[in-house]
Amino acid sequence: MIQALRTYGRIKSRSLKPRQARLMDQLLPTIAVPTTPFDPRALSPDASEVWLEAGFGAGEHLTGQAAAHPDALFLGAEPFVNGLGACLAHIDAAGLKNVRVQAGDVRTLMTLLPDRSIDRLYILFPDPWPKARHRKRRLIQGDFIAEAARLLKPGAPLRFATDWADYADWTLQRFLASPDFRWTAERADDWRRPWPDHLTTRYETKRLGDCAPVWLEFERTWPAVSS
Repeated sequence: MIQALRTYGRIKSRSLKPRQARLMDQLLPTIAVPTTPFDPRALSPDASEVWLEAGFGAGEHLTGQAAAHPDALFLGAEPFVNGLGACLAHIDAAGLKNVRVQAGDVRTLMTLLPDRSIDRLYILFPDPWPKARHRKRRLIQGDFIAEAARLLKPGAPLRFATDWADYADWTLQRFLASPDFRWTAERADDWRRPWPDHLTTRYETKRLGDCAPVWLEFERTWPAVSS
């Protein structure tokens, strides 16, 4: 289990728009995930699957996928208040009933979930912390990978995207070193092109990194069977 959590970076940059502030007060309490251990199936017993997005930014991808898959339950966490406010506006505008969010670090949310409770995990364009002395702040670390392995069902995909070459290499090295995941790429286009059902966000189109986006998908391997 992940210990001694600490969120780095900005938590808030500018004042929320009036609508977003209202939604923080009125909508967020009704769709916030529990603050104690819980089974996501209890939140939506009829959900076909449970998907989790780590650091959903302004929520464009999270809410777009939720609208496209109304039969699934979508969980997301975002520490940046302005991003959370924007996500709530998307949820409200689309009238989505299958999204539950946390205002905070996804690692905290992950510790509250039971084993093998997640069918898909997204990590899209996380903070790259490009300076060498800051790389310990990156989300992708050994303990995060272990926690993701605990939560994902065997065969479930974990999708990671970045436009920083070093972070792509960093992530690939660490997942390849884990016996709990398998890199699914079979050809260069598998990591050069987005997944067929990917939804492009405004942040992605800004191309703030140092390379074209890299799309990595890892599959949770099946545990070895004891003889």
